[in-house]
Amino acid sequence: MEPPQRRRVTVRGVVQGVGFRPYVYTRATGLGLTGHVTNTPEGVVAEVEGAPAAVSRFCEHLAADAPPLAVVDAVDHHEVPVAGGAGFTIIASRSGGPTRTLVSPDVATCADCLAELADPADRRHRHPFITCTHCGPRFTIVTGLPYDRAHTTMAHFPMCPDCAREYADPTDRRFHAQPVACPACGPRLTLLTGRPPHETPAAGADPIAAARRLLAAGAVLAVKGLGGYHLACDATHPGAVAELRRRKARGDKPFALMARGIADAERIAHIGPEERVLLQGGVRPIVLLRRRGPADPGGAPGAVPADGVAPRCPDLGVMLPYTPVHHLLLGLPGDPPGPRLLVMTSGNLAGEPIVTDDDEALERLAGLADAWLTHDRPIHVPCDDSVVRVCDGETLTVRRARGYAPLPTDLPVPVPAILAAGGDLKNTFCLGEGRRAWLSAHIGDMDDLATQYALERAERQLESITGVSPGLLAADRHPGYHSAQWARRAAGTRPLVRVQHHHAHIASAMAEHGLDGAQPVIGVAFDGTGYGDDGAVWGGEVLLADYAGYTRFAHLGYVPLPGGDAAVHRPYRMALAHLRAAGLARTPDLPCTAACPADELRVLERQLERDLNCVPTSSMGRLFDAVSSLAGVCHHAGYEAQAAIELEAAALGAHGTAPGYAFGLRVPPCPDTGGPVVADPAPLLTAVVADVRAGTDPGLIAAGFHAGVAALVADLCALARERHGLDTVALTGGVFANTLLSSACARLLRASGFTVLRHGRIPPNDGGLSLGQLLVAAAAAPEHHPQQGEAHVPGGTRQSA
Repeated sequence: MEPPQRRRVTVRGVVQGVGFRPYVYTRATGLGLTGHVTNTPEGVVAEVEGAPAAVSRFCEHLAADAPPLAVVDAVDHHEVPVAGGAGFTIIASRSGGPTRTLVSPDVATCADCLAELADPADRRHRHPFITCTHCGPRFTIVTGLPYDRAHTTMAHFPMCPDCAREYADPTDRRFHAQPVACPACGPRLTLLTGRPPHETPAAGADPIAAARRLLAAGAVLAVKGLGGYHLACDATHPGAVAELRRRKARGDKPFALMARGIADAERIAHIGPEERVLLQGGVRPIVLLRRRGPADPGGAPGAVPADGVAPRCPDLGVMLPYTPVHHLLLGLPGDPPGPRLLVMTSGNLAGEPIVTDDDEALERLAGLADAWLTHDRPIHVPCDDSVVRVCDGETLTVRRARGYAPLPTDLPVPVPAILAAGGDLKNTFCLGEGRRAWLSAHIGDMDDLATQYALERAERQLESITGVSPGLLAADRHPGYHSAQWARRAAGTRPLVRVQHHHAHIASAMAEHGLDGAQPVIGVAFDGTGYGDDGAVWGGEVLLADYAGYTRFAHLGYVPLPGGDAAVHRPYRMALAHLRAAGLARTPDLPCTAACPADELRVLERQLERDLNCVPTSSMGRLFDAVSSLAGVCHHAGYEAQAAIELEAAALGAHGTAPGYAFGLRVPPCPDTGGPVVADPAPLLTAVVADVRAGTDPGLIAAGFHAGVAALVADLCALARERHGLDTVALTGGVFANTLLSSACARLLRASGFTVLRHGRIPPNDGGLSLGQLLVAAAAAPEHHPQQGEAHVPGGTRQSA
């Protein structure tokens, strides 16, 4: 008989709060091993002792057989002296030392907990905070590491004897489930109604039942979720939807919906197999689904959202319940009738961060909500709902937040400790060190001072749970970006690298696909706004880029951007600017001319003639706006990309086929000295104007425009390959959240033999910008070695075309 062996095993990754220690306990005891397991700042550490064959079997497949919520990055083990002893124990967690473990994202309520929630015989029947090792809050309640109850916002809720017994039993599903609770030990759900001083229903009244009655009557409720407050109303009640839109100053921006179940979602939208998995999985993001029309086959009678939920939008953003409160609010089987489809939108005013604090919710949401369904478990980390869609059978992340954050992204190259501040729209920041980067949850738009404070708080919190202490910072080159100004203040004496906006977009796509930067790619970066090297507003760019630098190979021809933000909010201004640049008359019969008030039109013409407050722009996003107005689709944008979204909707609804409109190309004869290729939209606009005057259906014009942009991308990439021998294309920037365009571009490029990189886990919009900034700054760091102050990544200095 062989002498016993003892091994020390360290497991790194998302291994705390996901049932890993009971899994280790069960595995060890099943093999007759002695020893112990504990949580430490570096991960789960176990020592196992017994027959060498049993010890080997324990170590083999430890990662492969791990619990479903675990993400194992590494399993290291080595032999240690035999210690003897009997039995296998789970010992108290150890604090101190550098943080090397990962925190799990929040997870939707599991099937086992839902069954107990609906079971009258279960002691947690209808308990609004039912949870176990396999589900519930994680990231949003963590206050420190290692992940134990004392380091969560559940620390102030002593467990009752029954919960304590489950918590201490390694064979129980709730063993060391830190948020575990029951009706006897809290937390408590409360419904507050009226204006201050707020009132609660009579003692003994059910807050959920009262909340459902209010929703059915058309009220707007503030509902406390995992990562912040939502504003909810009955989505089938036109008056309630209109009132919520008015109170929130929402404009026409679509509302997200929460459906009671998958059948309710199928009644209102097309759901493919990939969307079904996303809707019903553990993350439960908002999934953008193509909506059904009134005569669309496949739907079934049932709740239909009011027209005001998503006016003139081709998609509906739909999610299914992911907390017990949501399930109760939408009704369990046998409950009295109530709303089966809720508007569920972030609890804030437009532009502000989501509300998480209870007192703040009563104050900031006082003009928005009629009642508050709240509870006394604090939210430590704000976290909005994630937003995803499916493009060509693959997930495309539009907003990365709940359910995904704070999972790290593996990097293709090692980086020093870096903090990248991101952009000003859809802000995220990114921390990275070694081969790993942590993209923050969605922060928001940085124009609001409260959002800037939210960025600062979130950055401190992410540093604390990752253990990354950045010695280098990165930010956008735009001198007016609030995120860049924040980075400059935060840097202090640490160096700050300024990264060009579209270079960062391309680097983000490269990093997501694991490219090490040894070879440049053809980066097609289409968006609304990015500060260019020449001071212009870029946004229709083809760059030959790696992490270390880029060359501007091609761009959309410059047109004046009259009045900056005024042109963004009033697409007809952009249409008139494009017509003038193309040498086309702005006659009264054109929709964009008719949409512009006469007084404004006179001022605008003088502005364009004298070039007053008219920064040149190459933005593809602004060209989408111009064509949208020119075709009569959208003249006023109440939210970002509204004109482009409605143009996509028109194209999707087009009857018949539309030949793609053609751009002109100005190709310099000498690649070395001639400058970049310029894509001239004048021929396209000339054809669009002719079709508008001929009475062509706006949907056909929209479809022809999308086809023309896709053909332009294919032509420019073919020219870049001919001149530079590159055959990998990265499609990035917010314009490529348009799945109609993205699919068309990818199809043409792949047919021509290109390898196409598109975003999946990382947003193509500015929500993914910080990851690219981080990689570019890392590439610049060895070159510049700055001790303090700012450095710029080189760009536009190599061979141009």
